[in-house]
Amino acid sequence: MYVCLCNGVTSHTVADAVANGASSTKKVAEACGAGAECGRCRRTVRAIITSSRTEREVRQR
Repeated sequence: MYVCLCNGVTSHTVADAVANGASSTKKVAEACGAGAECGRCRRTVRAIITSSRTEREVRQR
């Protein structure tokens, strides 16, 4: 699914950026471009970051 229409960035690409250490919307924008233009996708990017954190915490238990 496309997360950022401005830059054509998919949720998979955002998830990869987060998995590689991007821990904020600014860092995701730097890594893959999602959220770097109009900002409408930042809420979705934040949700992906939060989901990734939650998954990591569950795996560590």
